[in-house]
Order: sequence, then structure tokens, then C-alpha cells
Amino acid sequence: MRVAVIGLGNMGMGAALNLLKAGGMEVAGVDPRETARAEFAAAGGTPAASASALPEGTEGVLVLVVNAAQAEAALFGPEGAAPRLAPGAVVIVSSTMAPEDARRLAGIAEARGFLYVDAPVSGGAVGARAGAMTVMASGSPEAMAKAGPILAAVSKKVWTLGDAPGLGSTMKVVHQLLAGVHIATAAEAMALGIKSGLDPRTLFEIVIGAAGNSWMFENRMPHVLEADEAPRSAVDIFVKDLGLVGDLARSVAFPAPLAAQALQLFVSASAQGHGGKDDAFVIRAYQALTGIALPGEG
Repeated sequence: MRVAVIGLGNMGMGAALNLLKAGGMEVAGVDPRETARAEFAAAGGTPAASASALPEGTEGVLVLVVNAAQAEAALFGPEGAAPRLAPGAVVIVSSTMAPEDARRLAGIAEARGFLYVDAPVSGGAVGARAGAMTVMASGSPEAMAKAGPILAAVSKKVWTLGDAPGLGSTMKVVHQLLAGVHIATAAEAMALGIKSGLDPRTLFEIVIGAAGNSWMFENRMPHVLEADEAPRSAVDIFVKDLGLVGDLARSVAFPAPLAAQALQLFVSASAQGHGGKDDAFVIRAYQALTGIALPGEG
């Protein structure tokens, strides 16, 4: 099977490398960054700087870009993949987006004779490299069957939520409510402990062995302890994703006050110039309010 991954970032690179390891597939990877293409080529993949340069007759494409606009451009824009895809190819879009955008992209794909799977993922860069992402998918039985070998190679679990595109994206938006609130709460707890005179590393060790721990606290707060702002997932990702939570909540007349407050904290950190930093550094919003020194700042 001739397949491609569009977007060799933190998640996409891991997915592309696991497709190579799975065997039985010719794998191309698309990314404008020369460094990403070089890493993928060194692993045995076929790199391309744009989707329009994919091998002709590509039968499956996994899209791991930031948002709906990028996904649409990568597939159907002037430099998009669509002309390079085989008739009946499966398009798997794993970008986090509003459910209505997933439905719209599915309509475009199906009108061109392609199968479409709405398949957001979770698991972070570590999960992607391990081939252990969680997939929240929806699509027709035919689309899911054709996407099966691709999704199996990159995930530990594929949840099939129904036939209709948009259900996968709805689930991912609900998931991001939890993820964003948990990161903001982890930062709040760390900032409060620092402000109150606790040693931050000791605070961390106690929490991860106690009932107050969360996956996000244990995963993200080491970045703060190590003063490592390199983005695995950036502050601005959660400005986007928690904005999607608010949009979904309004569309069904649902109050989501915790998500709204967490969004404001990410917006605050972004407004201070930290939008491109690791999302753990939403803690900068608390630092601005309290004057605390973070680890590594003396």
C-alpha cells in the first residue's frame, strides 16, 4: 500500500516512522522543514516538501497538521495532495478541529471520490513515537476498513464512534476540555506551591505518588522543573483547542466555566509572548500575577 503522512511534527514524525516499521507499505512524508525531511529520509522514507509532490497513486494519506485550514490546504489547496491520490484513496484527518469542519472536509473528499476518516489522536510525541496513540475515529465501514492498516501501525487503540464524520472531532474536543484544564490546574498547583515556599521538585515527587496526581501533571511539570520550554505541544495549541471547546459548548447550550477559565490563562500566557512555548508554560500567567521565580531562574 502506498501511503503518506502530511506533517512531520511531534506527532506526525512518530506516526510516519511507525508506518515504516510496520512493513508492507511505501511511506512518503510531507513537511516544509528540511530537517524533518532529512530525519524521515534517514529512516528509509520518501520525503516531500509539499503534498503536491507525493507519489502518484497514493492510496492512503494521514494528515497531522495543526488545524482545519492547514488540513484543507494540504489536501485540496493549490499544492494539495488530491491530484496525487488514487481513486478511492482513504483520507485520514487527525488534526484537531471543529466537528463542522470535519464534516465539510469529508464532503469535499467524498465528492472527489475519496473515502474519509475523521480520526483525531491523543498520546503526545512520546505516544506517537511508540506507536501507541489513541485514535478517536468515525467514518463509513468501507473507509474504516481501508484505513485499518494505517491506524493499526500508529496506535494502541482505535475507537470507532460511528459512521458520520464529525463524531471523532466531537470526542477530541471534549477530550481537550480535560487536557487543557488539567494542564492549567497542574500549573496552578505548582505555582501556588512555589509562592508558598515549597521546593518545586519535592512538591512534584509528592504529588505524583499521591491521589492528586494527573497524567498531565506528571507529564508536563517536569518541563517546568527543567526550565525546558521547547514545545511538544505549544501554549497556542490550547488557545485554539479550548476555543473549540467553547464553540462546541455554545452550540449545544452547555455551560463550560472551567474550560473558559483555563482558556483565559492560556490566552494570557500567549499575550505575554509565550504562545510558541511548551504548554506547561501556561504557568507564566501565574508568574505574571504573583512574581514567583520558576526553577532555573534563581
